[in-house]
Amino acid sequence: MDYGTVPGITKPVSRLVQGTVMVNSAEWEYSAALLDGVFELGGTTFDTAHVYRNGDNERTVGRWIRERGLRERIVLIGKGAHHSVDRKRVTPFDITADLFDSLARFGTSYIDLYLLHRDDPSVPVGPIVETLNDHHAAGRIRAFGGSNWTHTRVAEANEYAYAHNLVPFVASSPNFSLAEQVREPWAGCISISGPQGAAARQWYAEQGMALFTWSSLAGGFFSGRFRRDNLDQLASGADKTSVEAYAYEQNFQRLDRVEELARDKGLSIPQIALAYVLSQPLNIFALVGCATPDEFRANVEAASVRLTPAEMAWLDLRAETR
Repeated sequence: MDYGTVPGITKPVSRLVQGTVMVNSAEWEYSAALLDGVFELGGTTFDTAHVYRNGDNERTVGRWIRERGLRERIVLIGKGAHHSVDRKRVTPFDITADLFDSLARFGTSYIDLYLLHRDDPSVPVGPIVETLNDHHAAGRIRAFGGSNWTHTRVAEANEYAYAHNLVPFVASSPNFSLAEQVREPWAGCISISGPQGAAARQWYAEQGMALFTWSSLAGGFFSGRFRRDNLDQLASGADKTSVEAYAYEQNFQRLDRVEELARDKGLSIPQIALAYVLSQPLNIFALVGCATPDEFRANVEAASVRLTPAEMAWLDLRAETR
């Protein structure tokens, strides 16, 4: 396992971050075994959210941390201020309410990295930055950033922080994969993939900011199940969302090249897709949603693969040879 650092967090942060949306109290033994297996393989960083399973996710992850006595050995990512069906919720009140909810559910006094799960560009950044700084100063969060914030809004928030001698955002969590999003999988999704994400990637490269990128496999598009001739069989649930967002010819051409490179290297399609993300000249920590420790082990193997610039240019259609 490779590890990196994030300003404000003194613990090593594993480059592979295990998502926990599948973790729940009704399946405690499965959930605990999954988290145990990930930790044993070197996965020290876990991504959660206030909205996952209406709080049951955080309670279950918190139980696991407490029962295993791991609070000082793991990096806990929390996310709050997600919009509701009634209104947008990126306000000082909602940030504070969600944070206190999460701390109570986890049964801990602090969250290592707190991300605002959504943005509301109509809201000035000043009160948001000040609220996060208040909680940082109180020790409730060690570092903070934004999930599904544009790089321009992150820049705006940090300009405000620097101008007022405050702590800035140190992390961002956009979508990033080899596949470009032709359609948003859901409203407000921020992706830095494809040609349209070039400016954002350049800014993040210049800043060196930690990127906790999600959906490296493009919602399963690089799982090996998606083909040009079977899309009508993938017409429900998450599969349907992936078809609508990613199942376009330019992405199938990328998939063709992933399959070829995977054969040459003796790896799987998902492993090459993940290696593409982690081989970028960016400070990336890749969020993965492994359902079993064996899946996480395969991701650890992929994380050790470094693709060449020529291979990456060929995979994303910028070059015809590798």
